[in-house]
Amino acid sequence: MQNRRHLLKASAALAGGAVTGFPFIARAQSARTLRFSHTDTSVGARQQAAEMFAAAVEKYTSGRYKVQVFHSGQLANDPKSLDQLQLGGLDFAVTGVVTFTPHVKDLSLIALPYLAENYEQGWKLYDTSKFIKQQADLLPAKGMRVIGNWEAGFRSFTTNFPLNAPADAKGKKLRIAPVEMIRWIMESIGFSPVVMPVTEVYLGIQQNTVSGQENPIDTIYSQRFYEVAKHVTLSQHVYSPLWLAMAERTFKGMSADDQQAVFKAAKEAGDWNRREVRANDEKLLTEMTGKGAIIAKPDLSVWRKASDGAVERARKEFGAAAVDQMLAEAAEIRKSMG
Repeated sequence: MQNRRHLLKASAALAGGAVTGFPFIARAQSARTLRFSHTDTSVGARQQAAEMFAAAVEKYTSGRYKVQVFHSGQLANDPKSLDQLQLGGLDFAVTGVVTFTPHVKDLSLIALPYLAENYEQGWKLYDTSKFIKQQADLLPAKGMRVIGNWEAGFRSFTTNFPLNAPADAKGKKLRIAPVEMIRWIMESIGFSPVVMPVTEVYLGIQQNTVSGQENPIDTIYSQRFYEVAKHVTLSQHVYSPLWLAMAERTFKGMSADDQQAVFKAAKEAGDWNRREVRANDEKLLTEMTGKGAIIAKPDLSVWRKASDGAVERARKEFGAAAVDQMLAEAAEIRKSMG
């Protein structure tokens, strides 16, 4: 009889638990996992920010959404990650703003040389530029939308030969991203540009398919390009931040509250990422120097002059009005911020 009473109590407890616990179980079962891709390694500031973003999304959506981060191009290289946003294979991708240019052609103008002289100027440009916003607003119709401004830094060179002046670049093969403006800058300087996914660059330099590449310091460090191209020339020819993009179909499938939660998470992680990359530049250069890299800080006026041909080419290809708008906005920010 006593055993029967224990059995009845246990059954009642289980029944009560099923009733009171049902909402929790339903929430857990309804949680959706979203896939986030980037091509940086597991040690870069991009990965840290992505993990921070993932934790914040889960927190701010009360567990309705989880974000799984894939680094090192495990799911796609940079251009293909945007294709996958359009097709629904990915939910988030963070990549250089220049990667978006095949989808919105005029975005190439954000890669005009020497628009910003420091991080603060670059941040204000991306946060306030009417021209950049006009281009970003075209992306939802392409199946993706920008939800956050993140950071990579200023693009510089790593080469397997000393790059003391633009004259040293003549005829040398240099890996670039598939962006017209970057190609024009490299051609104006004297390089022979070669398009190659960033995930293949290390081997490409090692096998002498190309003699070097150009990327921000954080990327040069995390991808270890300085190991195969030890000459790091801080030309800072293009300010090259990142955009965190989201698949439009994923965004539209969320409630308004969850959409705002994602924006909030993206802003927090992006602000941290900006500060981290800016603070890390000198530290990473020092670490690379300790591992054999040779750092050169050239007179930038020489490199500015060498890249002028790209600006004139842009005027012919995109029209003077668009180029002059971008240049004027950047010049006003440089003037106001000193």
